[in-house]
Amino acid sequence: MTPLGTRLLGSTHLTVSRIGLGLAALGRPAYINLGRDRDYGRDRAEAAMERRSHQMLDAAYAAGIRYVDTARSYGLAEAFLASWLRTRRLPHDALTIGSKWGYVYVGAWQLEAPIHEIKDLSLATLRSQIAESRALLGRQLHLYQIHSATVDSGVLDDGNVLDELERLHAEGLAIGLTVTGPEQSRVIRRALEVNAKRPNLFQVVQATWNLLEPSAGPALETAKSQGLGVIVKEAVANGRLTDRNSPELPAPLKRYADALRTSSDVVAIAAALANPWADVVLSGAVAIDQLSSNLRSIQIAETAGDWPAIAETPDEYWRRRRALVWN
Repeated sequence: MTPLGTRLLGSTHLTVSRIGLGLAALGRPAYINLGRDRDYGRDRAEAAMERRSHQMLDAAYAAGIRYVDTARSYGLAEAFLASWLRTRRLPHDALTIGSKWGYVYVGAWQLEAPIHEIKDLSLATLRSQIAESRALLGRQLHLYQIHSATVDSGVLDDGNVLDELERLHAEGLAIGLTVTGPEQSRVIRRALEVNAKRPNLFQVVQATWNLLEPSAGPALETAKSQGLGVIVKEAVANGRLTDRNSPELPAPLKRYADALRTSSDVVAIAAALANPWADVVLSGAVAIDQLSSNLRSIQIAETAGDWPAIAETPDEYWRRRRALVWN
């Protein structure tokens, strides 16, 4: 297997691997990834999911993954990660951990909960959630990000929130933001404007980029040129760019993967890795065979090119994403 390699994450002191492990689908009983019912069946008991999370973290660490992504709203993901760290007794700098604040998990561990999470980007939520994250992860929490910042939410204009983020930065945390939706580029550029007034406040940006929705690319390139680290999420479009999406898998992607004798997820992640501005591309794998497949993308990214042109309009992509069912 091609080594994953490591690099510094933008202008931070944090070392990351080119592929990271995201815990969005590992820490709560329901998520919007296609085929999750096949991955888990009906057994979503906390103990079973904690065991699976530990197995995935073991496999990821053994493969060289050194970045793990979690959030307060990912059910018990932070708790599962904390129990794994305690069991393995890794030093605090053995891997880089990023978490997020701004969504509150309200699903009560119910697979068919009517609402799974609620967005709240207030100062009170920031203060309560950073305390909760630190209680679980302590010194092993390295990066804290606004979860799905938007221009309309006003979070990037909230002086009290920005002051608190500056205080956390002064205490040693790297600060970042994640973006989502058809206006990702606008939010990224607004964050860069904040940085012009509050130098180096936002050190990392995490955005959706994939072959179906590449519109944030130019803004991410600009962010990278200004010293921000860049993390790519949803590189396989919540399963839409994997073989499990047959027969709706875009035909050009299937032909491209077949020509390379590989699978669609490998091509999708390789295309994200090939962007020169991308520091980390997240794998959302929940099974070891999925992770092993995702990791093969490193070699493809180094040798392939002319990626299949299958992009949708941002509005169409995000409309279809909103329609995905929690399962």
